[in-house]
Amino acid sequence: MRDLLYRTVALMAEIHDRIPTLNDRFPTVLSDKQLHFLVIGLLGMLLFFIVHPIFQTLIRHGRGIVVSWFYVLTLILVITFGIEVGQQVTHTGRMEFADMVFGVLGFLALFAVFAVLRGLMLLLARSRRRR
Repeated sequence: MRDLLYRTVALMAEIHDRIPTLNDRFPTVLSDKQLHFLVIGLLGMLLFFIVHPIFQTLIRHGRGIVVSWFYVLTLILVITFGIEVGQQVTHTGRMEFADMVFGVLGFLALFAVFAVLRGLMLLLARSRRRR
């Protein structure tokens, strides 16, 4: 997981370095803020057009809980990353990748317990309806 994060950061840094070079080749040079506006805006729309149909299909097939799980997992990743960055900036703790991993694992473990209990309750409810 750590290697994946470092490779992703390295790839993002490489892309971040190439975009201004591409920008300099055009007659109209955009500012850093304008580039962020365009690149993040385009990336967001690309992701939206990929994710939205998937989530619509999941909801149509009664799998709204999967959509909620992905949303909460995304929030947990952002929150844990924010906490670690905040600790680094404010010097209230050490910024550690392991803290993020354990935080996310906490959510996954507790969700697994929830999923097992929910599954048992659904099985029990189905068996009562069959009687």
